[in-house]
Amino acid sequence: MDSILSVRQVTERVKQAVEVRFPYVWVQGEVTNLSRPSSGHVYFSLKEGDCLLNCVWFRGQQKDEAFDPLTGEVWEDGPRPSAARTMENGQTLVCAGHLTVYGARGQYQMVLDFAQAAGLGLWHQQFEEMKRRLAAEGLFDAERKRPIPREPKRVAVVTAPTGAAIRDFIRIAGERGLGSEIRICPTPVQGEDAPPRIADALRQAGNDGWAEVIALIRGGGSVQDLWAFNDERVARAVHASPIPVLAGIGHEIDHSIADFTADFSAATPSHAAQLLWQERRIFEQHVDGLELALMQAMERRLELFSSKVEQGGRALALLSPLERLRMQEERLDSLLRRMDSSLTAHIAQQLQSLERLSLRLENAGDHRLDLLELALERASAPVGRLGRLVGLSQEHELSRLELRLRALDPYEPLKRGYAMALAEDGTFLRSVEQAAPGRNVIVELADGRLVTVVNAVERKGDGA
Repeated sequence: MDSILSVRQVTERVKQAVEVRFPYVWVQGEVTNLSRPSSGHVYFSLKEGDCLLNCVWFRGQQKDEAFDPLTGEVWEDGPRPSAARTMENGQTLVCAGHLTVYGARGQYQMVLDFAQAAGLGLWHQQFEEMKRRLAAEGLFDAERKRPIPREPKRVAVVTAPTGAAIRDFIRIAGERGLGSEIRICPTPVQGEDAPPRIADALRQAGNDGWAEVIALIRGGGSVQDLWAFNDERVARAVHASPIPVLAGIGHEIDHSIADFTADFSAATPSHAAQLLWQERRIFEQHVDGLELALMQAMERRLELFSSKVEQGGRALALLSPLERLRMQEERLDSLLRRMDSSLTAHIAQQLQSLERLSLRLENAGDHRLDLLELALERASAPVGRLGRLVGLSQEHELSRLELRLRALDPYEPLKRGYAMALAEDGTFLRSVEQAAPGRNVIVELADGRLVTVVNAVERKGDGA
């Protein structure tokens, strides 16, 4: 299904083919179906036999003629009105313009730049013959045309070094763009020696490799004045140029062979400069747009960074020791409150249970106490008897133990006149070996102690 075209696609392809094949034509025919609506445009058809060519002449292209555009002859009686105002049905006209397709009706038509009563001269016949021949060779083919660089830094201008064309070109170049170098390749632009000189200048500008584009310009004039740019040598030099060629020759209605051969044709020399360099306010507007885009991008970037900083701050706050301590304190407070509540509830529950138990004990205690008292009374009689017997036995045993203890008491004999000898450190002296002359001895008596000094030591069995 890829081969099926829409109506618009077919119309666009036909329009492109027609406009490329017939970029500028001269047509002669009889005027018919003439119409002049309030818009100022003129609609008519050119007829020859049973063939019709629909034509439209837009108001902006309808200009009074100060001179004969074919011969350059200035009218002695002043400017003549445009044929758009004087043409009539049945009149034979020679019309110049380009062919296109009017998509709304699906018809091809001719858009006029110029019209004049029939009577072409020899020069026009030569022009048409050369145009057909060069077109057949492919010098006008759209496929070979190269784009003209915008804002070129180096431009070679092939033109006369003096005159309005170069002055206007340089003035406009100085007012537009961002600054460029312009190299003038001087050459005559009219006369018999102009064609070979123009061709040589084009070849030199293209071969030295300095320029990015060649501007071939010339101001307006008669057909004779502009005829050098209809020369085959100039056309072939333009075609052979290794760099793009921008032609700006004559006025808006002037069309030369060089225009058809160039990579792009401007209406005038000033228009050629305008095509090469943009107005500086366009750059200013572009800078404003870039500044605005930069500010918006910066604001979006700052908003993104602010959001990230805020998120990072919140994350850092959650991870910081102080925040963790605060969260632990909050948790501790919550647990303490819960513990207090639970403890209070538990104590209240226990108190209630205790009160209930107390009531139960109080109610049961009186009856239990009565029973215990009765049982105690019943058991007290034999227990009392047994207790008295046990008590007597214990008293006898206690007396016996007291006697034995008294007999073993080392201080008891002291009451009967005995004494104990102690060393200075309080240990008992059990032998004379433990004492020596000059040493202190403590003599323990029943009512006190004596501290004495050993004068001599006598052992049992020693002679007196």
